[in-house]
Amino acid sequence: MGLFTGYDETETTRGRFGNRCAFYMAAVGSAVGFGNVWRFPSLAAKFGGAAFFIPYILALMFIGIPILFLEIGLGQFYQTGDVGVFGSFNKRLRGVGIMSVICGYVLLTYYSMLISWVFHAFCDSWSKDAPWNSNELDGDAAKSYFFSNIVGMNTLGKDLGATRIVPANVGYSFLTWFVTFASIAFGPKLAGRITYFTMGFPIILLFLFLFRGVTLEGSSDGINLYIGNRSDITVLSNKPDVWTEAVTQIFFSLSVTFGTMTAYGSLTPRDEPAFLNSIVIAVSNCTFSFIAGFAVFSALGHLAFLQGVDVSDIKFESFDLVFGTWPVVLGTLSGGIHWIRFLFLNLCLLGIDSAFSILEGVVTVMKDTTFLKDTPRWRVTLGFSILGFLLSLLYATDAGLIWLDTIDYYINFMLLLVGLMETFSAGWAYNMEGQIEKVGANSVYCFAFANFGGIALASGLWFGLRDNVWAGFVGLICIYVLFTGLAISLKKTETTKEALYVLYLQNVLELRDEIKPVIGWTPYGWCLLIKHFIPQILLILFVNGASAQNDNMKSIFGRYGGEQRFHHFSHFPEKTSKLFSLFLSNLFL
Repeated sequence: MGLFTGYDETETTRGRFGNRCAFYMAAVGSAVGFGNVWRFPSLAAKFGGAAFFIPYILALMFIGIPILFLEIGLGQFYQTGDVGVFGSFNKRLRGVGIMSVICGYVLLTYYSMLISWVFHAFCDSWSKDAPWNSNELDGDAAKSYFFSNIVGMNTLGKDLGATRIVPANVGYSFLTWFVTFASIAFGPKLAGRITYFTMGFPIILLFLFLFRGVTLEGSSDGINLYIGNRSDITVLSNKPDVWTEAVTQIFFSLSVTFGTMTAYGSLTPRDEPAFLNSIVIAVSNCTFSFIAGFAVFSALGHLAFLQGVDVSDIKFESFDLVFGTWPVVLGTLSGGIHWIRFLFLNLCLLGIDSAFSILEGVVTVMKDTTFLKDTPRWRVTLGFSILGFLLSLLYATDAGLIWLDTIDYYINFMLLLVGLMETFSAGWAYNMEGQIEKVGANSVYCFAFANFGGIALASGLWFGLRDNVWAGFVGLICIYVLFTGLAISLKKTETTKEALYVLYLQNVLELRDEIKPVIGWTPYGWCLLIKHFIPQILLILFVNGASAQNDNMKSIFGRYGGEQRFHHFSHFPEKTSKLFSLFLSNLFL
């Protein structure tokens, strides 16, 4: 018997959402989180306003939705989590599922601290000493309070090393993990009911913020920067990392590559219309982001009006945006402190359902193992909640935000890598044995190298020789033509036409034919994207992001946050790189 159980038609103990609406609320609740409210608007402000929509929408249509459908559809079909799904293709591909779950769990350890900080801010808003009660509140004072009093960075030394644990954040972290545990410990039916509130109420609050924001003086200036003629289209070429940021935002926003959506798919009946469900979830999520952008930018416009500056001079991004801009704007309204409390409550609810959905991905995978299959669900959930709480204490120090920001930067690359491996598994590794039987191993491997070897060479030339773009295209074409020709010449089939069909389409169309009768309509375009577009593009974006440079023309990768932070954390990779490399190499054995 293997470590992971497979699909069993006779199994009746697997939990299920109460109905499709509950599944929608849970999946949309997972997708909609902090990233929609502060990361998406921050990226839009950083990358030219509406110009950011171009890579964002392209990433949604050609990468996000296909991967979302892949995860939900395969989770439904195999009725198991990420490890079981990709292990069904080949047992060595279980490492893909393990990577995704680890990636999600690491993210959850710091995402939970974000929620804890918001809980902290919400509770502090009832204190008379909180700055939000002051009529003289400005953005600098608001964000200074957040960094110094909420995060606790006022004791941080110049070397950026942690000097203490912030007791309040330990307590709020415990509260966050308890709520996360309680939300999923007793099955998806209860979790689905909880999301009616944790997702439904923030939608109501979002529209309240939107309608109030657009009526404020100066709001039109902010909206004009968001979608008007002040957008800067030149960032698409001047800042090539915008493309990588757009894709990782889609991954964060849709909750793909964490194991979450595969787990949620496995908790629905096998014959659910997976493609329709994927479209509903993706469109709902991006609509929320788009509307949140209006609420945020109208607030930016009003703050610029109050301060007598141009809206483009307001430089509040990420944490500054939520804890600097909105509290100031809301504080100017009648009953402003209550608006601020609603803001923090809104963020808490958005964060919680995203948090317990990520934990669901871990619990589902562990419950699919032969070791824990018969263990009560609540015990498995409790074990990983306790472990997650202990790991999250790293971010409860006064250097917690430094750690969080640094690890979050590198998690982006893990998301791209997991997405690449997921689509490679479905588009290339699925039934590779059948391809080898028909055309031969040498032909199959040469064709794979033609695709990925050419892309790797081209990416190195594009982003290594930044002033010589054509060298990359020449290298790509040469490698592709040479090794595709070699693959055809080494074929075992009688005709070239048959060999081309086997190499280009056979295995991915066989996957489509297998899952379509069960999960419903599966577009041919999806097959082409997961084999001939998405993995190649993700490889390019990975290299693009890793080769990004700072203003001093030095690579950001490996020294993110500046030289001071680089030197402070430099001992960490030295001590762990060998262990991590050994672990990663054994995932696929």
